Order: sequence, then structure tokens, then C-alpha cells
Amino acid sequence: MVSGEFARAARRITPAVYTLRMRPRCPESVLTALIRQEETAMSLSRSPAVAGLFYPGDPRVLKRTVDELLAEASPEGEPPKALIVPHAGYIYSGPIAATAYATLIRVRATVHRVVLLGPAHRVALRGLAASSADRFETPLGPVQLDRAAIDLALTLPQVRLMDAAHVQEHSLEVQLPFLQEVLERFSLAPFVVGDAGPEEVAEVLDLLWGGPETLIVISSDLSHYHTYATARALDTATSAAIEALRPQDIGYEQACGRIPVNGLLAVARRRGMQARTLDLRNSGDTAGSRDQVVGYGAYVFH
Repeated sequence: MVSGEFARAARRITPAVYTLRMRPRCPESVLTALIRQEETAMSLSRSPAVAGLFYPGDPRVLKRTVDELLAEASPEGEPPKALIVPHAGYIYSGPIAATAYATLIRVRATVHRVVLLGPAHRVALRGLAASSADRFETPLGPVQLDRAAIDLALTLPQVRLMDAAHVQEHSLEVQLPFLQEVLERFSLAPFVVGDAGPEEVAEVLDLLWGGPETLIVISSDLSHYHTYATARALDTATSAAIEALRPQDIGYEQACGRIPVNGLLAVARRRGMQARTLDLRNSGDTAGSRDQVVGYGAYVFH
């Protein structure tokens, strides 16, 4: 259960705010100036962009919220090599994300590196954007970036440094408190995915795949703004495609993070992996209206 004080405030915000419209759009000149200012500061660290909106900004409340969500999840099966998790506000998708993250508890001392990919929501870009920061901050403390892994990925032509893509991006940020609570110590290789082909994403994943010390996390919500019944049908079909490792069956209308998702599916198929759905719900099941919902799924890959 999400902590009471955060839940009361969060219920006043619709799932749409939690997915795409997290801030009013600024005039281009103002937005550019703000991004440049934050990019300068990012030479050392990236500050949280959605603390207090997508998840609690108070560290004590945040820790309690994440711990409660993880405690209510039931870890199933062997620890995964890769996850697909949602990225809405915790009041909406937190329980679904926790279902996936709880599977890591038994390997919390084994995983030392997390390769995290999520779709771009605020900045248009070609390929994948890496960060020049040394760490990403959250209310729970800093997460150190794996500069060696990032530099290795930067040898690929589809990967480039672009801090502007990271400054306001929530799809990566909302995963960090879960990772901080469930893993003992880890470094992070985060990438914002823009206009790229699944094979371009797959090439990055293959390069950084590693062994048991490396976890792959793909951040993606499912269908957006359909009625409850329509969303259930669409998301069920998407889950079937994920379990069948069929990237050709997943389009943009089915998952905002379809490009990184499909990149993972391509790698998983070549490596003979199996995918399993742990949880499949939408905002109408958790905290929102059923008139227009956003779908969320939790998936593990072995």
C-alpha cells in the first residue's frame, strides 16, 4: 500500500499527468535555457525531476512507500536476467512495478550493475541518449553511474551523450528508488531511447549483457487512454506478444516504450530466453477512473 500522506495528494492527479504531462510546457526559449542550466549542473549529478509528484519527495515517506509495496508483492520463480516494468506514479503503477522488483530480493548481493532503458517523453532524439553525469540523485541518496559501461556503449554509432534527454525524463527516474531498496549496491548505465530500431537497442543490450552481476531493466507503460475494457484487451494481446518474444506484434499504441521493449525481445529470442507475465493491470484497477486508463505490466526474463 502506498503511504497515506502521499496517496491523498497523488489521487488529485490523473494518470495522464503521471505519464506524459508532468509539467506545463514552457516556451521553447525558456525550456532551452532551463535545460542548459541543468545540463551544466549535470556534469557531476542529475537532480530528481519528479520527486514529490510521481513518488514521495520525503526520504522517509519514500522508503516506507517502496518497502510497503515490495512487502505486498509475492516473489515467484527464479531471479530474472531482465525486467519490463511500468513508469507511472507510484499510486498508479507502483504495485505492478513492485511485483517485478520483488523477484530480485534473493540476488540483492549478486547484481552490481543495472542497465536501464526507457523511452523519451520530453526531448526528441535519434538513437539512444547517454548521460555525462557521475551520479543520479534521488531522495534516498545518489546512484553512481557506471562510466565504463556507458563509455563502451558510446562506441556504437546509435548512442551519444545528450544530457537534455535525461534532465526531465521520468521513465528512468521512477525506477531508482525501487532499485535502491531491493539491491545492496549497484552502479547504473541509463539510456533514454528515442527514434531507434529494435536492433539498434538490441546491439546495446548485447554489448552490456554481462553475467549474473548485470540486470537489464526496460521501463514501459502499456496502452494509453482507452476505456477499461479496450485497454484490457490490448494489454492482454501485448502480454501474449511479450511472452512469445514477438517484437513485430507490438506497436506504439500498445506500449510507449515499444522500442526498448522490442529490442529486449529480439535479444531474448536469440538467446533462447523465456518471458513471463507477473502482473497485468491498469490505472482503473489501482487508483484511477475506468473511463480512460493507462495499462501497466510486470514481466521477467530468464
